[in-house]
Amino acid sequence: MRILGIDYGSSKVGLAVTDLLGITAQGLETVMYKGNDKLLLKKLDEIIEAYEISTMVVGMPYNMDGTKSERAEITEKFLHKLKCKYNHIKLETIDERLTTVAANKTLNFLDVNKRKKKEIEDTLAAVYILETYINKNT
Repeated sequence: MRILGIDYGSSKVGLAVTDLLGITAQGLETVMYKGNDKLLLKKLDEIIEAYEISTMVVGMPYNMDGTKSERAEITEKFLHKLKCKYNHIKLETIDERLTTVAANKTLNFLDVNKRKKKEIEDTLAAVYILETYINKNT
């Protein structure tokens, strides 16, 4: 059973998954869903089945001072949908502050061009969310 990391954004979602032992995180893809949660949930159905997901970890976007952001409230509504639809899967949240910043720093360091960066920054942020969760629980 694997763990799925989710970087939930307003128009695209980064996804990452652990190896079978739950030790490492690999980026899967960025889903362009443009706010259509039904489209996103359909994609999650496919991934959950293909990778036998036992736990989903969703990044929670807090403000730098630790308070809930407006985006956190939107993410909580998405979490409610996940809980209702996937009640057989453990659902966790992790503080995602600075994961997108870290992803961008990594991509800048690697000199990834701007167009390619937009395609993979959310996937890399999902990897960082998942790695944070793995490290917290080992």
